[in-house]
Amino acid sequence: MAAVRLRGGRDVRVRRDDLGLTVPVPGEVRRVVSLVPSLTESVAATAPELLVGATDWCSHPADLDVPRVRGTKNPDIDAIVALRPDLVIANEEENRVPDLDALRAAGVPVWVTVVRTLDDALTSLRRLLVTAMGLPEPPWLTAAEHAWYDTGAPAQAVSGTGATATSPSPSPSPDEETAGNGVPATPVPEREMRRAVVPVWRKPWMVAGRDTFAGDLLLRLGVRNLYAGHAERYPRVPLTELLAAGPDLVVLPDEPYRFTEDDGPGFFPGVPAALISGRHLTWYGPSLAEARTVLAAALAEAVVSTPGAAGR
Repeated sequence: MAAVRLRGGRDVRVRRDDLGLTVPVPGEVRRVVSLVPSLTESVAATAPELLVGATDWCSHPADLDVPRVRGTKNPDIDAIVALRPDLVIANEEENRVPDLDALRAAGVPVWVTVVRTLDDALTSLRRLLVTAMGLPEPPWLTAAEHAWYDTGAPAQAVSGTGATATSPSPSPSPDEETAGNGVPATPVPEREMRRAVVPVWRKPWMVAGRDTFAGDLLLRLGVRNLYAGHAERYPRVPLTELLAAGPDLVVLPDEPYRFTEDDGPGFFPGVPAALISGRHLTWYGPSLAEARTVLAAALAEAVVSTPGAAGR
């Protein structure tokens, strides 16, 4: 899109975010506030000098040292505006529309991501980092695509911000909005699929339902979410109904609810339980480069529990 000149003489490029909303992005993005933990990690692993603010929930990288602006659902609007960001990055599921509208009303450009699948994640990250922020494609993003798709070249193990990949795929042009151009790595035959329930909360019980990023990753790993066809994305389902659904597996992430060996598996006697890293299951960012290996290992280690104190 054409560049325009805003107050103060800075050129901006008018782009469209994942919602299709126009966003006046400065020609050179220098100051970013992130309202999403996975996006905070993504920027920190790509251009850490740009981050000037993040939420209290932004836990990666562990040494992140920027002003905090409260949580994803209750950001401090005045504090964000005072940080003079060139861009605030958000997510349509993580953040509230009234908060984002308040930032826009204060003259702050807001870029909103929409991620329901792995393909969405790869496309959205490229659009944000490359198209909107004008950065080179980060090696960890190329490595993540290699890890989940057969692109004809193996990816090296990736850890932290120094991730590199061998024989990286060419970066897309700034306006290219495709991802996942290879075929899924070692697709799982339907006959080998396991049927699972994926609780995300207890008291009350809530599970992953339709159109969730976690459900898409699990499907690629041979696990079909029994509630993928539910009308709601995160429905409340009584424990009795979860058990009656007859799952082959229960997937228990450690966030947002922190399921542990002593709090979770015991509610599903006789059903193999996999304790999963919530960051690798639900975050879209640098963790995607190792998520396939980490999640596959955890699923392979699922064990059957017997009722205990936590299951009564």
